Amino acid sequence: MSDTAKQIAKALLQIKAVKINVNKHFVWASGWNSPFYCDNRKTLSYPEIRKLIYTAFAENINEKYSDCEVVAGIATGAIAHGALVAEILNKPFVYVRSSPKSHGMENLIEGELTENSKVVVIEDLISTGSSSIAAVEAIRKANCKVLGIAAIFSYEFDAARKNFLAANCDLTTLCNYTALLNEAIKCRYINADDMEIINRWRKSPETWKK
Repeated sequence: MSDTAKQIAKALLQIKAVKINVNKHFVWASGWNSPFYCDNRKTLSYPEIRKLIYTAFAENINEKYSDCEVVAGIATGAIAHGALVAEILNKPFVYVRSSPKSHGMENLIEGELTENSKVVVIEDLISTGSSSIAAVEAIRKANCKVLGIAAIFSYEFDAARKNFLAANCDLTTLCNYTALLNEAIKCRYINADDMEIINRWRKSPETWKK
């Protein structure tokens, strides 16, 4: 586990961007019930944490995707993070909507994206990866090459691994479920009994009920 993953895990818990409650579940937009909720948009309100994240993204891109020409954020959660990364890298920035705009130019991709550009996509959160891959496909349809996706956090669901593999898309995350839970145990945010329930949820999140 990297130092960056530990730092981000600790930060997410400190600012309560991650909430874990095994007694009262959260309902995700997908309709899934979960004892675990992550809202990385909260990190934007904390300058030091915000900087930790965009700096880590930039270092990751320089190391893994050194031929990156454009940074793309996925609406809405990753627009600000993506713009910050593009700024520090001095790269053009675009963002991808979840669906085409219903008026005007009816754009799906906002900003100037030149054909044949090499793009790195920034995402805030990976669950199954479906929405992220939809953004990747939109960029590919614009005749550009996606070098990979870099995300703040992943639940490390097996479904996501399979989906990214099927889409032939590389995924890198700054933090993940394993790092977060290790930190949560370490700081006594959760106990061993909680861990058992959370791990049971993670094995079958689409059917889980406490």
